[in-house]
Amino acid sequence: MTTRGSRSQKVKIIFQQFDANRDGCLSREEMSALVVAVNPRVKFSEEQINAILDEVFRTYGEFIDGEKGLTFDGLLRTYDDGAGDLDRDFDALGLELKPSEEKNGISLVSEEAASSSSIAHERVMEPHKKQRTVAWASSPNHGIVFDDTWKLVDDLEILIKRLKSKQSNNGKVKNDNSDVYSDPGWSRELGPSVEITEKRVIWEELGHDYAVFVKELGVLRSRADGARSREEAFDGHMAIGRVLYEHFLFKEALVSFRRACELQPTDIRPHFRAGNCLYVLGRHSEAKAEFLLALEAAEVGGNQWAYLLPQIHVNLGIAFEGEGMLISACEHYREAAILCPTHFRALKLLGSALFGVGEYKAAVKALEEAIYMKNDYADAHCDLASALHAVGDDDNAIKQFQKAIDLKPGHVDALYNLGGLYMDMGRYQRASEMYTRVLGVWPNHWRAQLNRAVSLLGAGETDEAKKALKEALKMTNRVELHDAISHLKQLQKKKLKGNGSVNVEEAYITVEPSKFKTVGEKTILRPELAVALDIRAFQRITRLNRCEVELIEKEMNESGVPVSYSGSGIPEKSIRKASLEGILCKLLNFLKPETFTGAVKAVNQKILSVLDESESGRVDLGMFFAVLSPICGGSPEKRKRLAYDALLWRPVNEGSTQISKSDAQRYIKLLRAIYIPSHGISEILEIHGETDNSMVSLTEFIAMFDDQEWGFGIMSTLLKLESGDRTRHGFHVCSTCRYPIIGSRFKEMKSHFSLCSQCYSEGKVPPTCKQEEYRFKEYASESEAVKDKCTWFSLHSKVPPAPSWSCHV
Repeated sequence: MTTRGSRSQKVKIIFQQFDANRDGCLSREEMSALVVAVNPRVKFSEEQINAILDEVFRTYGEFIDGEKGLTFDGLLRTYDDGAGDLDRDFDALGLELKPSEEKNGISLVSEEAASSSSIAHERVMEPHKKQRTVAWASSPNHGIVFDDTWKLVDDLEILIKRLKSKQSNNGKVKNDNSDVYSDPGWSRELGPSVEITEKRVIWEELGHDYAVFVKELGVLRSRADGARSREEAFDGHMAIGRVLYEHFLFKEALVSFRRACELQPTDIRPHFRAGNCLYVLGRHSEAKAEFLLALEAAEVGGNQWAYLLPQIHVNLGIAFEGEGMLISACEHYREAAILCPTHFRALKLLGSALFGVGEYKAAVKALEEAIYMKNDYADAHCDLASALHAVGDDDNAIKQFQKAIDLKPGHVDALYNLGGLYMDMGRYQRASEMYTRVLGVWPNHWRAQLNRAVSLLGAGETDEAKKALKEALKMTNRVELHDAISHLKQLQKKKLKGNGSVNVEEAYITVEPSKFKTVGEKTILRPELAVALDIRAFQRITRLNRCEVELIEKEMNESGVPVSYSGSGIPEKSIRKASLEGILCKLLNFLKPETFTGAVKAVNQKILSVLDESESGRVDLGMFFAVLSPICGGSPEKRKRLAYDALLWRPVNEGSTQISKSDAQRYIKLLRAIYIPSHGISEILEIHGETDNSMVSLTEFIAMFDDQEWGFGIMSTLLKLESGDRTRHGFHVCSTCRYPIIGSRFKEMKSHFSLCSQCYSEGKVPPTCKQEEYRFKEYASESEAVKDKCTWFSLHSKVPPAPSWSCHV
């Protein structure tokens, strides 16, 4: 078992190996040799080595001994600060820590063995106790200052050991690997990862033993409060908190850190530590608040806290991610990377967050930088592969996924995403193999089981696909699985009726739009439906149709956005994208963090990419609200009114009861560019140069809005979809995709086949029904179809009147 002092001992072994001249310091040449040795797979150029050494010697100047170089304390500090991964470096050098090694003549084994029933008797009275205590305790910035604090730490360690012993005997302590766990944020990522879950100790907090521990802990806290000075009390509570945190007693650690905050409110460290505790406890919003307080304290404290700022920014970013706010997280990861250019985890987290909001090219760049610094970073390879796939570089994406799997064979995300990539490429057999490997690691992964079924179906293994679907159905009872099973049955029926095989290419033919005709005034035109379906899909991802327009109106009335000026000198109420994300979080507060992340990504890609055409990172808030209003919840009249009010709220129209026509025209063109992609580029180009400053009333604005040719007339079709796109039509299935029809059913009046909305919008028809022209009638519900059928029978079943006969006598 690794002891508390093993971390310091590992650094000492590394230090001694590279201190070639035995002068007690590492010169630039010796440090260069260390950097190269712990990164055997990276080929550094001379410029890169010099840049790394310059950063180390500048950052840790206080630990530089004249011309000799970096002291042992300096190297220890670099690892404490997370500039390197100690365990990884130790393994890379092929070094070994022997449990029998002695420090100051005292065996590590004997240290662990010392125990008794009383704290007074259990305490090992040694003059150099801190030489064998955790590394943070002797650090000049993190650690213990007063001698009496060492006694508190020793007594607390004994209390924890006693609690662990009692709970272990009762079988209550689980996953005891605390000695190899380090602080999240800098030296390890904060977050619910498999690695942390496996190593975290789970304490039983409801039993008598734990209650006794808390009571005795209270005595130690009272001793800390009774210290001779405020500074010593602060030192005591911080040390107690750190020890509790290292043993995964997060709730108790939080109490100590908050007491330390009370004692020294302007000290950055207790806020940072309290934030870490809150995050691990799942209280992300409170964690974020503590990290922000830490940043405020850093502004007051000056350069003395500079060493901790990158950690705070990283952890604050992770806390934002915990709430689903990736754009805000990106800002803090960037700041951490600027403050510490060698912070590979900050760059990895930045790349992952950029990928999460759809900024794929920027994500690739950040992740490549992270991998350059740490080539064996499996998570970074996995996320880089996903980003490469998103930009269309599938060959390199496969290589990166494979690299992640080679480094970590059970990497679920890499296996699952590689399966998805193979599916996209049509390599169904390989995809099914990846999903099978996912299930080997995570047997209850229902999505992997479902995708395995689909890939097996693509590979032509119908029977195996059916078994996989049934297994997925056992894992979850989601409606899409029922639809998938129904779809599979339809394909089997088609196979039996056909020539014994189903070919995906022969399942349908695509017909040009001019051959699709409509029957009846209510039937939607094919191109119009395609656009409306795209908008409706965006609504589903963002859930903006569940955000009532009154909420946006309230936000406008309460928002205190200052007026700023764009490059053209036009006054705007513009805000940063991160601030806009905060507003969206309030409007969509009913969403879970992971769902909100998907919503922000969709908004960023579809709306913000158009509104922020100059890539300044700022958005005109009034125009954003106006663009959002047509797809939010509420009657069509309320939506249009909100759009008008949002334009009126902008500084260019301030103090007026009407908006300028050029402003209205710009809005309509932006609206069409965002939601009707076929018009996007051409109409955006036409936005510039408008000079019509005549005023437009609400009535005139609505007329412009509803114009079918130049306005947003598609809204009537969108409203129709909103009210009926979950309607099912009994046992009717689409004649091309073979899925149950949900939403409107489009019936071809001559051949009598039916299409779902998606296949109708894409012009897909069965290959057996080739015609010069297709005439479709739309049924919003099955009752409409039954009524229409009854009417048809009524018209064609009437008995014709008898002919009149003349009778001649």
